[in-house]
Order: sequence, then C-alpha cells, then structure tokens
Amino acid sequence: MELGSNRKAEARTQFAALCYQSSKKSLKLLLITSRRLRRWVLPKGWPVDGMSPAQTAMLEAFEEAGVSGTIEEKCIGHYSYRKYLKRNSSVPCIVAVFPVKVKGLKKRFPEIGQRHRKWFSREKAAAAVSENELKDIILNFDPKQIEGERK
Repeated sequence: MELGSNRKAEARTQFAALCYQSSKKSLKLLLITSRRLRRWVLPKGWPVDGMSPAQTAMLEAFEEAGVSGTIEEKCIGHYSYRKYLKRNSSVPCIVAVFPVKVKGLKKRFPEIGQRHRKWFSREKAAAAVSENELKDIILNFDPKQIEGERK
C-alpha cells in the first residue's frame, strides 16, 4: 500500500452562506438546488487562495445564487455531507456556515442556468435540506444575535 493512497477518504473543507432576510414578523432563508442531484442546499464551495472563509462563502452566494449582501466573519456552525464526484466516487466534506444578510438578488449571475433559488420559512428550509446538522443550524439560527453583535 502506497503512503497517502487513501487521500480521497480524507475530509475536505468547504464554506457555505446561510442567506437570509428578516423583519420583525418573519425570517426567510434562501436555498438553491445542487447541480447534479437537484437537492436543496446552501451556496457553498472550496477554499479560495487569498480569501477568508467568509469571503469565500460570499463569493459562492453570488456565483451560485446571485446574492448581494453583508456577510458575517463569524462561523455559526458546521455540518458534514458526502460530495459526489465524477466516476461514482465521493469525498466526505465538513462545511463551515456563515450568515449573509441579503440586500438583493441579481437577475444575472454565473450559475443562473444551472440552479434554482427559492425563499423558505425557517421550518420549510430545515425540512428541505437533507443533512441533520444543517437542519439544526437552520432551526437555531437567530439573526437578532448576529445583528446585535455587529452594533
């Protein structure tokens, strides 16, 4: 057995954006479809050289969902999932989640023809995603705590 031959089994890191809009009466969360399986997911991606994890999450939110907004540098949780690759292989991924207060959605963005985006209530967003850890992050997310820390 060659040293490092099991590298594909090592967990990889990704950064995700939990995109939201809130008012006194409601909280809405934006989910997008994955390209291959069409599951509801958060915009997320691999680390980018020269960018912080939060900046990377914001870049993914724009590229995958056309989001413009304000991202928080503080991670609000982690979840894990299996990323399915070409040739029926997969890798385990750990995803750090950063909240994004959405100011607007662009009509044109890099992955517009590859994904759908939709606003959900907290409960419906939690029901729509597959990962139990992500469900918990969504159900426990409180934008008032984040916005209170910013002041």
